[in-house]
Amino acid sequence: MNGACIILDVFRRHEVDTIFSYIGGSVLPIFDELQRSAPDIRLVRLLHEQAVTHAADGYARATGKTGVVLVTSGPGATNTVTGIATAYMDSVPLVVITGQVPTFKIGTDAFQETDIIGITLPITKLNLQVRKPEDLEKSLHRAFTLARSGRPGPVLVDIPLDIQSAEVCFRPVQSAPAESRWTELEPDIATWKQALAMLTDSHRPLVLSGGGVTTAGAEEKVNAFLDRSGIPAVTTLMGQGIRPQREGLLIGPIGMHGTLAGNFALQRADLVLALGTRFSDRILGHTGSFASRARIIHVDIDPAELGKNRRVDLAVSGRIDRVMDWLLREWPSGCDFSHWREELQAFRDAHPGKPVESGFLKARTVLEAASRLFPEDTIVVADVGQNQMWVSQCVRLSRPRSFLTSGGMGTMGYALPAAIGARLGQPGRPVLVIAGDGGLQMNIQELATVSARGLDLKILLLDNGMLGMVRQWQQLLFQGRYVQVEMEGNPDFCRVARAFGIPAFRLSNRRKVEEAMRHFAAAPGSMLLHARIDPLENVLPMVPPGKPLDQMITEMEGGTK
Repeated sequence: MNGACIILDVFRRHEVDTIFSYIGGSVLPIFDELQRSAPDIRLVRLLHEQAVTHAADGYARATGKTGVVLVTSGPGATNTVTGIATAYMDSVPLVVITGQVPTFKIGTDAFQETDIIGITLPITKLNLQVRKPEDLEKSLHRAFTLARSGRPGPVLVDIPLDIQSAEVCFRPVQSAPAESRWTELEPDIATWKQALAMLTDSHRPLVLSGGGVTTAGAEEKVNAFLDRSGIPAVTTLMGQGIRPQREGLLIGPIGMHGTLAGNFALQRADLVLALGTRFSDRILGHTGSFASRARIIHVDIDPAELGKNRRVDLAVSGRIDRVMDWLLREWPSGCDFSHWREELQAFRDAHPGKPVESGFLKARTVLEAASRLFPEDTIVVADVGQNQMWVSQCVRLSRPRSFLTSGGMGTMGYALPAAIGARLGQPGRPVLVIAGDGGLQMNIQELATVSARGLDLKILLLDNGMLGMVRQWQQLLFQGRYVQVEMEGNPDFCRVARAFGIPAFRLSNRRKVEEAMRHFAAAPGSMLLHARIDPLENVLPMVPPGKPLDQMITEMEGGTK
């Protein structure tokens, strides 16, 4: 059996049904074998390898499976780097297979030879190059196992061209080797008991749900714990999607662009149970002032995150679902936090949010309409910048795996290809892309993929003619000295979409938002809605960099026309 057949066998044993790819000379044997012998495995070609990797990322986030990437050597491999880094920062399981020049040419500066192992070393859980045909199967099993074990992440396997064609005596291994940097430890019941005692002794406890809750598939168990205990919850950007049934428990997102109520709750709490968060700078603000009244219990699968960015009072290394199961079983009756919930509700009632002003069409108006009129099970894929923060603040995100975005890396151009992956992975759920004019243009070529595959994607373009978040920062920190933020030369986006065979229409009248959004949400097939919004609308409230979370800016001079 040759190397390409072995690769296909590993794919089947790991139940790979979709591969995101771009063909090239150094992977031709693999593609040939897939074409001849694997009609059941869907090959999805996008138009740029960065988009290929984002699509695999979106597929993985939407389904909980491992995304698979297959590209050629040289520029094909290096074009995946941004997508790999995006997945690494957000703990998304990917297996990225790159072709390589034949082993006897490695080190000769051969055509399209690149040291992709050296390049991707800091942004993968593991990367390796197969030098012997007999090592191929073991290396691929190792990649799939490691990508989804412990704290998930991307693994890259570089396979030289001659290894793909080499004949080898093939005796399939019985099982994939178990391997993880985060070895599954026996439950530390003593630590869990200490956490329980801290929770029940507190008066204003708060659950902080991070992206690790979704990664662990623990949303339902976290929701059950919230409902049982009556403890209110806030979320990070990546932690949205929990949905407690008890009224008033979910307060909102926190951080630089969190809600007033969410940040107030965090700063008033006397204990924070943090689940699956790395305490990034975007949620900490001024580190010494973060939840300064609270003791902190931090639960995470990755021991390296415990106490890394914020000192904690109790570190719990382990799986969130296991910890939640135990807390649910052991939670005592009689704990009453109604006074705390009432305090938070009183704050929300006193700070309902500033009404949308008249004048230009506002992004908030458009997004609030989308949140009302799109089905509740819609997967929302946000790009990066102001649109991302507006989505976090305005759009109902209350289902598991319902919000996909580049959180840690902040990758513009992520949304459109990631939505393609999400749509292919979850064909039964509506998918809504929300992007700014800057981000959409970074991978706008993938409109061709949407059209060619007949995908039902709704693309909501919030066009302010600006790199809006950078402009907002220049307004706040540089006294309005704007540099390189105006998007001069933007195309007619509706005509661009139609050129790719996608229906499109424009919205600029704030009085017609409801009508336009209703048509957009109900239309069959793909469609682009080009909303021309206020070029100077800001994402507010906002915590200035390095400031405590309770020092939020709620309005900025010159923010609107």
